[in-house]
Amino acid sequence: MAAGAVALMVVALAFAVWRPRGLPEATVAVPAAAIAIAVGAVTLGEAFDEIHRLTSTVATLAALLALSHGCEVLGVFDWVSRQIGRAGAGNGRRLFALGFVGAAVTTAALNLDATVVLLTPVLIAVTRGLGVGPRPLSVATISLANAASSLMPVSNLTNLLAFSATGLSFGRFTVLMALPWLATLVVQYAVHRWWFRREIAEMPESDPQEPGPPPVTALCVLGATLLGFVLSSQVGVEPVWFATAGAVVLTVIAMARRKSGVTDVVRAINPLFLVFVFALGVLVAAIADGAIGRWLAGIVPNGSGLLALLGIAAIGAVVANVINNIPATLLLLAAMSGAPTVALLAMLLGVNIGSNFTYVGSLANLLWRRIVSRDGVAVSAAGFSALGLVAGLPSIVAAVIALWLVA
Repeated sequence: MAAGAVALMVVALAFAVWRPRGLPEATVAVPAAAIAIAVGAVTLGEAFDEIHRLTSTVATLAALLALSHGCEVLGVFDWVSRQIGRAGAGNGRRLFALGFVGAAVTTAALNLDATVVLLTPVLIAVTRGLGVGPRPLSVATISLANAASSLMPVSNLTNLLAFSATGLSFGRFTVLMALPWLATLVVQYAVHRWWFRREIAEMPESDPQEPGPPPVTALCVLGATLLGFVLSSQVGVEPVWFATAGAVVLTVIAMARRKSGVTDVVRAINPLFLVFVFALGVLVAAIADGAIGRWLAGIVPNGSGLLALLGIAAIGAVVANVINNIPATLLLLAAMSGAPTVALLAMLLGVNIGSNFTYVGSLANLLWRRIVSRDGVAVSAAGFSALGLVAGLPSIVAAVIALWLVA
């Protein structure tokens, strides 16, 4: 039974990673989950319990996707990118540094999907408009979409999945992850700047486009939403309601200005991907109580010492690149039931930063690859993994040490 559940998840993940003919991730995952229930790998009650447990997380993700869409159509990403281009014109190193910071902040404040889907294309357009090769910044966006996604619970679906298990408030989670996040950025920036040193140095004189007036309304709504996240535990309101409120306000404004419609918002939310997350949760539930779940629980280090945390992060990185970061997080959460909060945070560092090691590590990697290929930016799988390992391994070590120091 356990082998069958594993086979079902492998097939569902393989389909989701490669998505033949652009079919939704849920195309195979939903039937696979139904088969797992039918053959008794997981009971119907357990499946409904898992779906219920994931409902708040998936609802928050849906709200964040709608919020990001509102920011896009109201000009936030275009304005930010033009500001970066204007400030960095004539100086390749400054342009790269500003774009790097922009990608890191976008990932942390919204989520990694916003960085991949919305920021990457406009940064490519801005760099080309300046006569600069787009590869350094376009690669930095996916590196930071994964590596810089540990700061807030909303920054990555993996964080949302683990948030309730940590027992932390939104603010406390962010405070504990702030130093690891900064340590990650320092290492990532140093490695990326060295890796692309020749391309970054090439910066012809150019006349950048004026960024235009800032989208004040959208920026204010986004700022208020982020403030609501931080204050959520103090006011006794779940973060999902602040995310939903921000998404609704931006959606209404965008529709009133005829910049978006109901179909556009639904497409941005991507309901079938949300269904895929539910189906994946059911498949992981079928595995977690079996031999693989018990084996994983047996090899994860106990305790909160530095070596234990490094071991947990390493396991998180490896598992993410074997079965993808979302099921890796679900499986490790089950295996680490009762583990100290700092251990769960170390696991997230490994899963998030380690997703850069291979294209399989994160679905965002595959989505990014399609986007940059469409825009004519070539990045080989070998080159992606080489940079991911060179930047990722020291980033994980630095981040875990920083976490150990503050926890």
